[in-house]
Amino acid sequence: MLVHWIWLATRQGIQDSQKASLVQHFQDAEDLYYADASAFDMLEELSLQDREALLDKDLKPAERIMKDCAKKQIRILTYRDAGYPSRLRNISDPPMVLYYKGMLPEFDAQPVISIVGTRKASGYGLTSAKRMGSQIAACGGLVVSGAAAGVDAMAMWGALGKGGMVVGVLGNGADVVYPASSRSLYADTERCGCLLTEFPPETPPYKWNFPKRNRIISGLCNGVLVVEAPETSGALITARRAADQGRDVFVVPGNIDVETCKGSNALLREGAIAVSSGWDILSEYAAQYPAAVRKNNDPSRQTAYPDEMEKLAQQQEKPLSKVAQKAVLPGKKRKEKIDKNKKVIDNGLVEPYIDAETKRPPLTNTEQTVMEHLQQNGMLVDELIAASGMPAGTISATLTMLQIKGLVKLLPGNRVERN
Repeated sequence: MLVHWIWLATRQGIQDSQKASLVQHFQDAEDLYYADASAFDMLEELSLQDREALLDKDLKPAERIMKDCAKKQIRILTYRDAGYPSRLRNISDPPMVLYYKGMLPEFDAQPVISIVGTRKASGYGLTSAKRMGSQIAACGGLVVSGAAAGVDAMAMWGALGKGGMVVGVLGNGADVVYPASSRSLYADTERCGCLLTEFPPETPPYKWNFPKRNRIISGLCNGVLVVEAPETSGALITARRAADQGRDVFVVPGNIDVETCKGSNALLREGAIAVSSGWDILSEYAAQYPAAVRKNNDPSRQTAYPDEMEKLAQQQEKPLSKVAQKAVLPGKKRKEKIDKNKKVIDNGLVEPYIDAETKRPPLTNTEQTVMEHLQQNGMLVDELIAASGMPAGTISATLTMLQIKGLVKLLPGNRVERN
């Protein structure tokens, strides 16, 4: 019965991996509930505290949780239910019970991509997160994230903007909004996907809940995308947990001089896959999900909604970076006051002809070196790495910046050429 699954999920001190083993041994949470002390004698891995927790047969706390869920329209999914995500069931420490609000998607019908990153992202990171979320949804992927401020929120807004389903995995109860500024994101996610958690209603967002939550973010997906993360970011824990679970790990290369990119760039040195579009990711699963995946890179490269960016900037108590500012159209200049006593020369404000090469965006020393080694007719990225003598992570990050500046383009087959 459902109450017995909640009873098992709330046994304090017993590891999730042990709970999964107990269910395998006893076949069902109800059989485990009715087991007496002698039934545990052969299970040497159980400590004295574990036995005491399992011999506590009080169902009242579980019944209260069921009543709260019914009152707050929170649905409950158990480890044995058919709708329980199969990938999550197969990790070493799956949650015995999941609580959710909204509509549970078919996790096995399309590629599931978890997008993670820092809460204190740069303008580049926020814009990249929203773009990647949008493109992944446009290409037929399901976006999963942690619904936190920063990268998580922007990735989810991007997917929602394309009409895609999203899943927000929470470190608190499904009835608790955290942070408070995410109230509208929670509401839209509930309408166009679901808010998912292993924590019962009214559970506060304790800091120790989030590392535990991260195994669900990685366990649900085919691959994890790290957009921007410093060296101490929880996103790196999620990425490494994903690798341990046999998931793919993708990274949006970042500026090597920016602190919030150092952790994600380090993943590239460890073998993560550098990507610059949603199709770079979804193309990896086209053969596995032919009915769901379609090429659509959403080339518009929309930036984040201004109001969302403003809220994020206020939360982070720092000014918006230039990429998040209101765009200024090329050629538009502020009107300058003209002194009536000065003579005005016709066409005085018209710029003289300058060779296009001199208008090229300014390059860093690294970018200049890469451009010098890049052959005019293009070359393999591996050839460029060998010719320049630079690390693969540095080349990947630099090529991404050069692509943004419109100086190079990445081609199928891991080739790159000048524009």
